[in-house]
Amino acid sequence: MKKKACGLLAILVLMIALIIIQRNRSKEVYEYNSKAIYVYNLTDDRKVTSKNEDEKLPMASLTKMMTVLVGLEKVNNLSDIAPVDTESYQKLVGENASMAGFFGGELTTYRDLFYGAMLPSGGEAADSIAINISGSQLRFVELMNDKAEELGLKNTHFQNVDGMDDVGHYSSAKDLAMLLKYALDDGNFRAIFTKKDFVSHSTDNHPQGLYMTSTVYEKLKDYEQNGFEIIGGKSGTTDNAGLCWATLSVKNGKEYIIITLGAPYDDIDNPGDGQVRDTLEILKKL
Repeated sequence: MKKKACGLLAILVLMIALIIIQRNRSKEVYEYNSKAIYVYNLTDDRKVTSKNEDEKLPMASLTKMMTVLVGLEKVNNLSDIAPVDTESYQKLVGENASMAGFFGGELTTYRDLFYGAMLPSGGEAADSIAINISGSQLRFVELMNDKAEELGLKNTHFQNVDGMDDVGHYSSAKDLAMLLKYALDDGNFRAIFTKKDFVSHSTDNHPQGLYMTSTVYEKLKDYEQNGFEIIGGKSGTTDNAGLCWATLSVKNGKEYIIITLGAPYDDIDNPGDGQVRDTLEILKKL
């Protein structure tokens, strides 16, 4: 009887050990690809988790969130004509910057430019917003920095409106989350940020309108979302900034802002998906 009892005890101990091992494996720490991360529960108005949240980093085209926000606050009628600036267009083409697909001099509206800057991350759209409103990018950048100061973004400074790498052009994961939190209160901004695709109004260059899609939604086509949904976002990629993502998601009836900055890549033509995997892993564990 004693041998049988000892045998049963040994089996029980082994089973407990296996359960503990399995639990530890399931709790293995995920190694983030991104240099900095900030996760914010927008519904409950609280921080969830972060990594290097205040580190000043280049943010690539996440810059355009501020460009669009300031632009929306300065424009009364989104249907007003706001042409694509030809000089900026030509410069960006030479720099191989991301473009929405408009042409220099095209008679776009502000609405076209806002969607063009946010969804396909068009540099010509962002630059033209600035020039149509302020006459120059430099003066519009001053408005962006004024807004950053107003919002208390202490680790943010803008040097341009399109997010190209530039000395003194930086933000932090936390600052970008707070910027997005504020911007989402603007109904027009939220509508643009959460749109999957958009067709611009008819112009001589695009009689049927220019069809544009969100770079975030395009990337998500390759991934499953189980128990949560990413409902909007902005992407950004440059050599110095790496892969950057700002997203708005819903899980269990609550909205979450997730900012990821600085996921590395080797080839701009095949940059990988470090920022996507970080975002999805965070959402799985919320």
